[in-house]
Amino acid sequence: MRIVGGRLRGLRLADLGEGDLAAHLRPTTDRVRESIFNLLINGSHGNPLPGARVLDLFAGTGALGLEALSHGAAEVTFVDDGAKAHALIRQNVDKARAGDLTRLIRRDATKLGPVRGPGFGVVFLDPPYGQGRGEAALASALQGGWLAPGATVIWEESRAPLLPAALTLLDRRSYGETVVTLARLVPSDLG
Repeated sequence: MRIVGGRLRGLRLADLGEGDLAAHLRPTTDRVRESIFNLLINGSHGNPLPGARVLDLFAGTGALGLEALSHGAAEVTFVDDGAKAHALIRQNVDKARAGDLTRLIRRDATKLGPVRGPGFGVVFLDPPYGQGRGEAALASALQGGWLAPGATVIWEESRAPLLPAALTLLDRRSYGETVVTLARLVPSDLG
């Protein structure tokens, strides 16, 4: 596993092999990650990464958040409740020398509570497939104010997820057994 683009391109991340099913770690393949970032950077919806505050839910190895840093994000907050995931994220943050640009929260992504500080402009969501945890995490993030107005959400799942009314679909692509959904938080009318 490696960073596929940007200033950290080619950086080898901690090896997890095929994943750790007991810890629910299923890393996004380099090919799918490259496709996600090509879609974000080159899509017709505008590149949300430069200067963004990024939230990586179900962070696993931290590869998605570190890839975002490599492509110009200002900072990343990783959320995962697994001990193995935390060890991998710390290892990968150290490899990327990104400790001052990252924060690691050990918490169940489906029970976030209220955000401390401003919401995030880019949110990666890569839950264990087929368990409905992505929907629960997104509902928790919306309720707790974790998403900034107009935030971009990138959601990996084994099927097309049902988006909450607060999000509008921008794009959806299938890569083998992975469906990537790109959506945007509709800014509420303050009017």
